[in-house]
Amino acid sequence: MSEVSPLRKPQIIFDDLTSNMRFLNNGSTERRSFNIAGKVALITGGVSGLGLSFAKDLLKHQLRGLALADINYNLGQSICHELNEEYGEGKVIFINMDVVDMNQFKDAFEETVAVFGNVDILINNAGILDDRLWTKEIAINITGTINGIILGLETYLQKHRTGSEAVIANICSISGIGGKMAFPCPLYTCSKFAVHGLTITFGCPEHFQRTGVRVVAVCPGVTETPLVHNFVNRTLGDPYEKLCKVYFESHSLQRAESCARAMTKVIQSAPPGTLWVSEGDEEPYQYILPDRFKIPKVYME
Repeated sequence: MSEVSPLRKPQIIFDDLTSNMRFLNNGSTERRSFNIAGKVALITGGVSGLGLSFAKDLLKHQLRGLALADINYNLGQSICHELNEEYGEGKVIFINMDVVDMNQFKDAFEETVAVFGNVDILINNAGILDDRLWTKEIAINITGTINGIILGLETYLQKHRTGSEAVIANICSISGIGGKMAFPCPLYTCSKFAVHGLTITFGCPEHFQRTGVRVVAVCPGVTETPLVHNFVNRTLGDPYEKLCKVYFESHSLQRAESCARAMTKVIQSAPPGTLWVSEGDEEPYQYILPDRFKIPKVYME
């Protein structure tokens, strides 16, 4: 992999993946692209914000079928109608469900397979930012993601995929990988660190070789969504809210469409267990954890 200047942000993009692609094609380092055309996707939290942007971009890549799963029934029905009018009747279904409930998640997979015959892509997008309601926040952001991974990896994406490979794409965050300023919502950040860990462990090569399911993640930066503008009264108090304002002002705002294009590229090409940052309307770049055996040890005095 190319050397990266210490003065620059790592720019490990999709043309520089050969060292990480060794787990694909039975050990070959040849890059392979997952063809979205003709596939079926299930997106949680899919009727607004990033989830809806992901849906539209996948549909533009000739997705055969799409299940939008969301707790918001009225909005879900409306969005489903709009997308079917734009992309073709019967292309999109809406499933009213709560990702925290394992049985409801299972039923969402079952309905997707019943309607479209297959399921090839799961985007674990459902999530909230509200540190005041931290038990709910942790349940949706972590438990919901776990439910999707376990059901998809061990059952539905193994048994009901169209081809030889399927993809689970999780939503992490730049708050879950650190940066120049810690995100001032510590409980939300905790939940995204958890998704980070889930991705690299469920995405290990042994699980990919066993299941044929790639588990990957996109880490959005500050993106033009309702979540960015509605943080007032969602922090642990005034000191946190003031820091949130500073945080958002110090990061460039990207369009949701840019993050959606990054998600599509990650689904198409990212190796299992990898995390990709999408920020500032740039191309996605890979975030790589440092090897603790190679970094200097700093001991207590």
